[in-house]
Amino acid sequence: MVDVLDNKRAATRFRILVQIAERQPAVSQGEIAEEVGVTSQAVSEYIRDLVDDGLVEKEGRSRYRVTREGVDWLFRAADDVRRFADHVTGDVLGAMSEDAYIAAAEIEEGDTVSLTLEDGLLHATPGGEGPATGIATTDAEAGTDVGVTSFEGVMELEPGSVTVLQVPTVRTGGSRAIDDETVRDACDDADIVVTTGVEATVACRQADVEPAVTFAVGEVAADAAEHGLEVTAIATTDAVGRVTDALRDADVAYEVLEG
Repeated sequence: MVDVLDNKRAATRFRILVQIAERQPAVSQGEIAEEVGVTSQAVSEYIRDLVDDGLVEKEGRSRYRVTREGVDWLFRAADDVRRFADHVTGDVLGAMSEDAYIAAAEIEEGDTVSLTLEDGLLHATPGGEGPATGIATTDAEAGTDVGVTSFEGVMELEPGSVTVLQVPTVRTGGSRAIDDETVRDACDDADIVVTTGVEATVACRQADVEPAVTFAVGEVAADAAEHGLEVTAIATTDAVGRVTDALRDADVAYEVLEG
């Protein structure tokens, strides 16, 4: 394995090879030196070693190309950098980050807490019995916010889904073209109802269902489903595409119902 983070020389060699790949075939050693932060003489020595190792080939004065072996070496080195970055952001910084949770009971700073997602919101419960745990960074009474850090494990989450109910536009009957029972049936099992379009909002209210959101509906529905909620999105026919595009982009399961 090529570890470009193991020492300064390996890291400089990696950076110079990247610069050659970006600039080939006309390579200015002075420009590379300025970019990498070493002398032109050092760049010349590094390039000579890269040529000797078969990672770069010389085509003429100041003309170089990265060989197939050099490309393979760059891929391996880049993978090392990527794995290290993933370790830093995921394992190191992830454990050091702090998020807010709702305290399910009284919690004291330093307590181990189990982490869950309930009704789309993060909750912390005293004790370490859950599959995902953390350490409280603040005191909190039940129902208030508590800081949590030092996360371990994976939080259990069953993604929700979205039901999209179409309502005709006003030109084709609008809210009068859909009966209240159809709207109520679509909303019965929903944790949250959202609407987009005047006709859809009116149809919802006529069925005695008050929408939680009437804008950015596709994004809101996708976010709610990703937090485990069942969502009903009521949309006029000319707005359905915008809603489903957002759901597809977020890879959220959905079905579209005719009104």
